[in-house]
Amino acid sequence: MIKKILPTMIGVALAGGMTAAAADVSVFGHIDESVLYHDYSPNGFGQDDSDTNLVCTTCSIGFKGSEDLGNGLKAIFSIDFQYDINNVGYGTSSTYFTPSGASTTITGATNNTIIDRDQWVGLAGGFGQVRIGTISTGYKSHGAMIDPLYRTVLQGRDRGLQSRYHSGAGEELEGRATNTIRWDSVDYSGIKLVAHYTLDSNKNDNEDNNPYGIGASYENGGMLVFADYMSNDQSGIGDRDAWKLGGKYDMGMFSVMGQYEDFQTSSTNKEKVWEVAGTVSLLGITAYLGLGKGEEDSSNNDYTAWTLAAMYNFSKNTMIYGGFSQYDCNIGGSIARLSICKAVGFSGGEYDLTAFGLKHKF
Repeated sequence: MIKKILPTMIGVALAGGMTAAAADVSVFGHIDESVLYHDYSPNGFGQDDSDTNLVCTTCSIGFKGSEDLGNGLKAIFSIDFQYDINNVGYGTSSTYFTPSGASTTITGATNNTIIDRDQWVGLAGGFGQVRIGTISTGYKSHGAMIDPLYRTVLQGRDRGLQSRYHSGAGEELEGRATNTIRWDSVDYSGIKLVAHYTLDSNKNDNEDNNPYGIGASYENGGMLVFADYMSNDQSGIGDRDAWKLGGKYDMGMFSVMGQYEDFQTSSTNKEKVWEVAGTVSLLGITAYLGLGKGEEDSSNNDYTAWTLAAMYNFSKNTMIYGGFSQYDCNIGGSIARLSICKAVGFSGGEYDLTAFGLKHKF
């Protein structure tokens, strides 16, 4: 299916660009192909599992553009689609708990189908930009800024360094918010503000307010700091809040980054996730080490995670990478809602992953 649809979409975009140059339409995309070996080792309950596969992590193609409306105002749009070049229905191997307790795999394409990503239309001007549609939240966007392995199979949001609020799509504070309006401010001497508001598509779901989020960042030279807050009244949970603080300091050869998250997973439980990481760059090679931990307030359930990787950039658009990642879940008799631990079973355990990949952006 994708072999028939993608050439058609590309042809339409290129034809549109030649006949309506004023619209400034361009094609963009991302291909990340990796050889992945994973090994599950549950504690008691469950079955050991190991496998080697090719994985295309959030591979995508899209079209974006703008039109000058005069007086400093522009119309802007973006349409992005995800696909799997391997046609194996494997996707990434991390399975998460939704806040309601149900498990779902929220990254990776299946059966070679096309999956919608960010798709929006908006206006940009002296007020910043306002976009309407399906849009990544500021919470997710800021997390991506401190992950050099973002949109690879070793990315922090899949390996326990960042929470599930950086992934998925929907109306319950997922990383990609549907039915949403997002505003981004202009740059005020390095300070940027962001806010989103999601319209509830089901008025009969016992939720009496619409999800929203606000955030701020400051960037100056090699320093980045940010803060985010999101809230939602969710059926079966009640008021659910999530907030985080994070940042990065780039010293050229060395950089350090991290964030701390605190969020509610049920009416009686909260979860904390933190990460700290650093890179060293020498002779074109960047080495990365990231450490993370998640824990529940109402139990002894927790996990530790770490990722060690190296990257080499052939250009600003193409890199190769390889690394090893592990998380170890300590579950005291209940899986509860520790997001990442569903993959290793109800008694906890260890999940190891080794990957080598090639990533290209266009």
